[in-house]
Amino acid sequence: MIVIQPEDFDHGEQYKRLRARCDSDGAIVTFTGLVRDFCHHGRVSTITLEHYPGMAEKSLMQICAQARKRWELGEVTVIHRVGELSAHEQIVFVGVTSKHRQAAFEAAEFIMDYLKTLAPFWKKETTNHGPHWVDAKASDQVAFEKW
Repeated sequence: MIVIQPEDFDHGEQYKRLRARCDSDGAIVTFTGLVRDFCHHGRVSTITLEHYPGMAEKSLMQICAQARKRWELGEVTVIHRVGELSAHEQIVFVGVTSKHRQAAFEAAEFIMDYLKTLAPFWKKETTNHGPHWVDAKASDQVAFEKW
């Protein structure tokens, strides 16, 4: 399941959905990313996430398809929020089930690393020094390159 939405999501509910559909899988790994309240420009009050509708969903589907080629996975859920979000709000959910924990952990990490580098989302942070668009981080590229 891939969803891009402005509304918040319920982590517990998403876990329950994965568990209800995971059949004989022995592992469920979830990751929830939060809006940080800091950056190198100062304190962050809000971020605004924009995306290209249609292209973003297609990109997320391709990322999940690549994960399925690399690991034997059961269920995969990616929820990414867009719009204006305040510090400490949930921004992204990745949930993966697999027969074995290593595949589930690696696939979840792979999906997040690909989301950070390939998915067509643009982020503007509003800090105590004003708004600015966020550039790609070298550390995200390094994480992506290990795959």
